[in-house]
Amino acid sequence: MLRRRLSSVLATSIRTVSGYTKPSSILLPVSSPHLALRFVQCPSPSPNPNPNPNPNFNGVFVPQGVRAYSLLSLNDLRDNKGARKQKTRKGRGIGSGKGKTAGRGHKGQKARGTMKFGFEGGQTPLRRRLPKRGFKNPFSLTFQPVGLGKIAKLINAGKIDSSELITMKTLKDTRAIGKQIRDGVRLMGRGAEQIKWPIHLEVSRVTVRAKAAVEAMGGSVRRVYYNKLGFRALLKPEWFEKKGRLLPRAARPPPKQKDKVDSIGRLPAPTKPIPFSQEEKDAMATPA
Repeated sequence: MLRRRLSSVLATSIRTVSGYTKPSSILLPVSSPHLALRFVQCPSPSPNPNPNPNPNFNGVFVPQGVRAYSLLSLNDLRDNKGARKQKTRKGRGIGSGKGKTAGRGHKGQKARGTMKFGFEGGQTPLRRRLPKRGFKNPFSLTFQPVGLGKIAKLINAGKIDSSELITMKTLKDTRAIGKQIRDGVRLMGRGAEQIKWPIHLEVSRVTVRAKAAVEAMGGSVRRVYYNKLGFRALLKPEWFEKKGRLLPRAARPPPKQKDKVDSIGRLPAPTKPIPFSQEEKDAMATPA
């Protein structure tokens, strides 16, 4: 479309420069607003040897104005070549290239129907030919780590009150740990030198360095146990209120985890720490 417009404008200019005459045509005035070319009658530069059969007009058509065309119009918008590809229609005649057998070939199970994924015609499939390697422990636990340095920064920023008990819900609300918490929180000793005051924490696991750093400042770290439902009730108690349910009772740890925790987790989230008894202190001091 754009090429035709440009060619018409160039042709009009060439006719004007070469003194093109139109001997046998009459141009009537047109009142349409869409036409931008207007022609007027001009005296002929040289006598015409051939008399014009039209006595009302004898001269040259000279354009007084040319319509300015933009390089882009709505009717010129097109997709790039290959942007739209039609779907292959199978079984619609031999002229389409996918007629008759529609690309399935002649006879056989693959031409007549489908089979289950991984079926290789009766031979041992690939998933059975490859050997097994490793295993997935269904009893494994994943704890999200958090360092003492991050907790110290939050205390200095005023987001955590060091005089109260710091639970896993406190760490989640202050964004000390991420939202994807699976089985609990492990307290690490990174940034232990930033702890200058006593703090009390309840977490799932704690390293030896972190525990020694907290206790050196007069604080305490208690390892508490929560099952899946209890851990959810600790972090999101509003979910149970929204559903009209009561908070579940704290669950006891399984026999294999009794030596890895100090007590059962409390619900709802506690605000006061539980002091360790003398028996618990003696048990923690005795090496396992």
